[in-house]
Amino acid sequence: MGNRSTADPDGLLAGRGPGAGAAAGLAGPGAAALIGGVLLIGAVLAGNSLVCVSVATERALQTPTNSFIVSLAAADLLLALLVLPLFVYSEVQGGAWLLSPRLCDALMAMDVMLCTASIFNLCAISVDRFVAVAVPLRYNRQGGSHRQLLLIGATWLLSAAVAAPVLCGLNDVRGRDPAVCRLEDRDYVVYSSVCSFFLPCPLMLLLYWATFRGLRRWEVARRAKLHGRAPRRPSGPGPPSLAPPAPCLPQDPCGPDCAPPAPGPPQGPCGPDRAPPAPGLPQGLRGPNCATPVPGLPPDSCDSNCAPPDAVRAAALPPQTPPQTRRRRRAKITGRERKAMRVLPVVVGAFLLCWTPFFVVHITQALCPACSVPPRLVSAVTWLGYVNSALNPVIYTVFNAEFRNVFRKALRACC
Repeated sequence: MGNRSTADPDGLLAGRGPGAGAAAGLAGPGAAALIGGVLLIGAVLAGNSLVCVSVATERALQTPTNSFIVSLAAADLLLALLVLPLFVYSEVQGGAWLLSPRLCDALMAMDVMLCTASIFNLCAISVDRFVAVAVPLRYNRQGGSHRQLLLIGATWLLSAAVAAPVLCGLNDVRGRDPAVCRLEDRDYVVYSSVCSFFLPCPLMLLLYWATFRGLRRWEVARRAKLHGRAPRRPSGPGPPSLAPPAPCLPQDPCGPDCAPPAPGPPQGPCGPDRAPPAPGLPQGLRGPNCATPVPGLPPDSCDSNCAPPDAVRAAALPPQTPPQTRRRRRAKITGRERKAMRVLPVVVGAFLLCWTPFFVVHITQALCPACSVPPRLVSAVTWLGYVNSALNPVIYTVFNAEFRNVFRKALRACC
């Protein structure tokens, strides 16, 4: 972002003007910059395109977290298409800018906007995940896609707002050196650095810390709740839901053509130890001597004459999804989200590792005009920041099995 910006009046790349660029040409550092730039652009385009295609075509990857990952990949793709070619061109020329100042302003604006969009997308993920953990009921009731589109749209609008002053003439200052492409206004350098990095980074880290802390507490509570409600299994074999069968009577007293019971104390249709069928019970739930067999009970067992009372009452209830099945289904969905969230600390860590040196150097030059920062250091930290755009697809491949499987399928199809 603003990789050729400076705060000193002589310019960040003093001594690297057109003459130096013409002398360098494609020899030495210029050739290395060209080769490295081509490889970097190719890696960013290939990796992030594969991320977008994978999420769009693979249903298992279509999670709330991955929608923000696609937005982050889109920012990296635009960086590779709009910023990196001109940056590499300037590096090949020894740091000199031989194109028009208007194109330089457009490059600076795109550089600021796309770098800001990257970190704002990471912040949007942290906000979405924090809300999902802090208020899960409200989060699930509201439309997920609508909320994600709103966050992504706000991310890009705020990024454009941070970069807009460059396109509004802020870079047109008196005595501007046309041979150097940089941000000319020192106050804007501080403003963009604070808005794009130093303000959102602590907020993002705080939200991620609160999210994963709340997630750990939720997991502990869920396990304790499931453990407390776990049904006791019987020691012997057999279905646990059925009560032990009552003593059976011979087939004779209740044959297929069962006559009305003789006068006397009321008895069940199959003997005194059997309960009569429940009133209003459908015929299909009664035993063979009461009407038809009970579904699921073997006809040759002693229970075939009539269903036990507990089994009859259980069968009379409407069919419901077992609680364990519902819990397993919910666990599967949240497990997929947890897999997507597991890669986020690595993505955030890589982003901070790559971009922190650049912003430290960037704001140091703006706040300390007397400080002498070597141009090679500025070039090195700028390259390091751009390398981050190629790292994210590698991180997804290493730390997410679903991304890894989809990438393998895509590579096999291409080969």
